[in-house]
Amino acid sequence: MNEGSLTALVLAGTRGGGDPLAEYAGVSHKALIPVEGRPMLERVVAAVAAVPQVGRILVAIERPEIVAALPPQRVPVKAVPAAAGPSASVAAVLAAEGTPLLVTTADHALLQPDWIQDMLRADAGDADALVALSRSEAVLAAAPGTQRTWLRFADGNYSGCNLFLLRTPATARIVALWQEVEAARKRPLTLLRRLGFTYALRYRLGWLSLAGALGRLGRLASARIQPVILQDGRAAIDVDKPADLLLVRELLAGIKHS
Repeated sequence: MNEGSLTALVLAGTRGGGDPLAEYAGVSHKALIPVEGRPMLERVVAAVAAVPQVGRILVAIERPEIVAALPPQRVPVKAVPAAAGPSASVAAVLAAEGTPLLVTTADHALLQPDWIQDMLRADAGDADALVALSRSEAVLAAAPGTQRTWLRFADGNYSGCNLFLLRTPATARIVALWQEVEAARKRPLTLLRRLGFTYALRYRLGWLSLAGALGRLGRLASARIQPVILQDGRAAIDVDKPADLLLVRELLAGIKHS
């Protein structure tokens, strides 16, 4: 991918009704929670801007003045309206801007430019979308005892890294499937019917591999999804609850003082 050719999207919106962690921290948006003296959004935008292939950054958020107040970066940073949820925000930007589109989240406070570079280097050009994951062993080595939501497959346990590369227009179908899953998350039977009872059962029994799961999702969306396994387990640590915030601050303090 050529230098400056990639548009990046940082999801920084707040769901309707507010965010409990933002309320806990006393800020309007979770993205504004300070970590080592800088709001998480600022840290994420700076990390993305440091990647040479990125030519501009879009931030999906309800208050554009938050983005206008960020320190200047190497590339233009622009606010775009946040939709009702993450998948809807991605769908709107994808429709307006097209591909390729790098997507991450504002609560990815540990994000490093090298992780994005690792993902871009893994792009062999034959997948419609790339999704970053980290193995449980790497995550627990980076943060022993951390509580994550594991994707448990026959070939190992993984955690998502909130980092996606949408390469081709076919990814619009992947995002549409994501929207369906989001809408049905409180209706498990609807969700199982859409994904397939057989695959759901195989996953539950620990028989489904990572490749098998992504293959199934890809067939549902008529698109090819490639996993990228990041070796640094910190890549899977985002900030969803107070314990995550404490962990991220401890990890960054440790790096600063080492």
